[in-house]
Amino acid sequence: MLDPRIKFRHLQCFLEIARQGGISRAADALAITQPAASKALRELEDILAIRLFERSRKGIRLTRFGEVFLRHASASVMAIREGMESVAAARDRGGGVVTVGVLPNVGARLMPRALRLFKTSALETIVRVTTGSNAQLLDDLKRGGLDFVVARLVDPAEMIGLSFEHLYSEPLTLVVRMGHPLCGRTPFDLTAIERYPISLPLAGTVIRGDIDRFLIANGIRLPPDRVETISITFGRAHVLSGDAVWAVPRGGVMGDIAAGLLAELPIDRTPLEGSIGLAMRSDMPPSPLVAMLISTIREVAGEIREEG
Repeated sequence: MLDPRIKFRHLQCFLEIARQGGISRAADALAITQPAASKALRELEDILAIRLFERSRKGIRLTRFGEVFLRHASASVMAIREGMESVAAARDRGGGVVTVGVLPNVGARLMPRALRLFKTSALETIVRVTTGSNAQLLDDLKRGGLDFVVARLVDPAEMIGLSFEHLYSEPLTLVVRMGHPLCGRTPFDLTAIERYPISLPLAGTVIRGDIDRFLIANGIRLPPDRVETISITFGRAHVLSGDAVWAVPRGGVMGDIAAGLLAELPIDRTPLEGSIGLAMRSDMPPSPLVAMLISTIREVAGEIREEG
């Protein structure tokens, strides 16, 4: 862990002394007094409990410890400067464009909050949000059509050339309209859903595989009356207009559940948990604006983890 007593001025002064080969020349280069440069070096050596330079009549030179520290101090200062330049570039290019791919349920819960926070610092940035299935979004990302994707974790074979960073876990749930015949049934019999229409994610999607395995494990046959969709808008309208049971990521319907429009069926959602995270191309570092939005998404994802 970095000692909090080490300041940027300590590193800057150390590097300049090493570069100039003397405290006096380093002080001139930094536009500070020689006593100030000597004090900064002495403080740094005291904190590290080592001698960084050997002093002689011919001048000073790095000790073995100083040579080791030089490599890391140089990298640290360079990283700080690059960070400052990236922030400045992002600020100066506030009118840029960021393209993001998100799953429909993620668009409903995570992205609106993240974008409101992001826009407080990058008001003029245009954020283009594309929704689709996991496979569609990851394909677009690989082709360079998207800067990054917020999606579910998939099989490693589908992530070749991509990196994945877990943000939070989200389960699928089964919901019905409030007042549905299945509401309030005690004890609840999960097999009863076979008597009603069902709305499912598209065949071949990650979440469809999850719900299919869940239904099979509970001995439930899919009713003949079923529709398939990943559209939150259509799924919501469909379930509210009749007696359908909707299998949907919970994040996409939490607002309707809280408003009393939809009711969750009392199932064990543990087997239906999925990892939501950031997918990015491994060969392409994010631009400053993209990095800012990603940082904001991480912050909001942390809030979602705390909310449960």
